[in-house]
Amino acid sequence: MRRTAAPAELELEVTGVAHGGVFVARHEGRVVFVSDALPGERVLARVSDTGHARFWRAETLRVLEASRHRREHVWDEASVERDPAQRAGGAEFGHIELGHQRHLKRQVIADAFSRMAGLDEAPEVEPAPGDDATGGVRWRTRVRLQVDAAGNVGPFAARSHRVVPVRGLPLATDAVEHAAPLNVPEEGAGSIEVAVTSEGVVSVTRHDPGHRDRRPPVIHERVGDRRFALAATGFWQVHRLAPALLTSAVQDAVDGSLFEPGAFNLDLYGGVGLLSAAIGDRFGSATRITSVESDDRAADHAAENLAGWVGAQTVAARVERYLSDLAARASAGERARLRAGTVVLDPPRSGAGREVVDLLAELAPAQLVYVACDPVAFARDLGWLRRRGYEPRLVRAFDLFPHTHHVEVVASLVRVS
Repeated sequence: MRRTAAPAELELEVTGVAHGGVFVARHEGRVVFVSDALPGERVLARVSDTGHARFWRAETLRVLEASRHRREHVWDEASVERDPAQRAGGAEFGHIELGHQRHLKRQVIADAFSRMAGLDEAPEVEPAPGDDATGGVRWRTRVRLQVDAAGNVGPFAARSHRVVPVRGLPLATDAVEHAAPLNVPEEGAGSIEVAVTSEGVVSVTRHDPGHRDRRPPVIHERVGDRRFALAATGFWQVHRLAPALLTSAVQDAVDGSLFEPGAFNLDLYGGVGLLSAAIGDRFGSATRITSVESDDRAADHAAENLAGWVGAQTVAARVERYLSDLAARASAGERARLRAGTVVLDPPRSGAGREVVDLLAELAPAQLVYVACDPVAFARDLGWLRRRGYEPRLVRAFDLFPHTHHVEVVASLVRVS
């Protein structure tokens, strides 16, 4: 398509939703991804990015014809009434009725599954217990705030590094919002992480660019009867109910008829051991499972958290390197145990990727349980896995990030060839 100069402002008819919290419109045949809109709306939008040959980006300035699913934004500082440069990022679906948010997320999953994995069905997106009653707010137990050179504290504006000062954090729990230094000027640019644990412990960690961060303190999170140690700045699910919900979902996703406690079972991208513990709690403390985690400190915490479990082992390594070494060096007996094994994987937002998928297919475990925080990356990996002999038996989706475009997927896949 020949590039043409973009007008500064456009009236757009919004026709669909795209991955990433933006919506789809067209201008003279060109796709325009527009933020802060809804399918079925007509909006006046400012073109903000023409650097791509196939599409432009735009930001809604004013809603000319509103969808019946539009609501007053849950966060004043992110509302369409503000200039786009001053809208807080991190709540890009906050103007949408909560049930319709889940409908749109399912559309994104369905589109990705169809295009990348050859599947015609997508799961309903399930709310976390209690979120509908609260309007989808007060669920975040962790936030990262930015500090600019002038000392202003707040989130970045969407798709920028411009700090937007805010008066409140409606998606955060009351304790997190209270602990966040929103109205206190800071010295020097950087960022601040605020976490409040399930035991009520508050942690506020300042990061200064160009300076070596001090070793963050150890905090503890409780899930059921288990207590997990982790670094205050380490990875942990941010929704207050997510650790327990995902523990249960992973336990349910494992086909008990295929599970062998003595097989070579793996927990890849294992973090501090949450999902290893989920498997152990379902099948017993003698279950053999190896947790693989690239972050040395998280791996150390995983070893501590699983220390009372005789069948657990923890390895600090990159997943692709660990699997590559395993594929190259496994004995005949180990390969047999791997083929009988169950693999749980919870990769970062970019997904497991082709190398890991190919290595898993070579090792050929009996079943996989894939926990994904990005449905498009998961759909890509799912397509590769299907071509390598695995088929989904159960797929569930959870709305663990209300008022954002993010969604969590848990899938069970079994080896069929």
